[in-house]
Amino acid sequence: MKKILLIEDEILIQKSLKKLLEAKGAVVSVESSGKEAIETIFQNDFDKIICDLMLKDITGFDVIEESKKRYTIEEIGKLFVIITAYSSQQVLDKANGYGCTVLSKPFEDMKEALQTFME
Repeated sequence: MKKILLIEDEILIQKSLKKLLEAKGAVVSVESSGKEAIETIFQNDFDKIICDLMLKDITGFDVIEESKKRYTIEEIGKLFVIITAYSSQQVLDKANGYGCTVLSKPFEDMKEALQTFME
């Protein structure tokens, strides 16, 4: 059973994704704040971390930087999926530096997005 942390501050997106992932059999924890998510990451083990890029308090990249205290860059690349409505080339390049997958919101293909989250 996959343990997933979903870091998303838009409640409608958070609730929808949580429901869809649980329907696929995942155990989903959610955080709306990047700083709270960092605490959760240090206190729990997850198979995948889905992180919105633009959170209300910090960015998804800030969450990744803090996670480097616990995980290697290779582990971060496997763990994190960045979701964003702002997928500029600069964002894609920075995510690529961490080895992370980036999915643009709204998702073009929900089935494909869920498959990426469940990998």
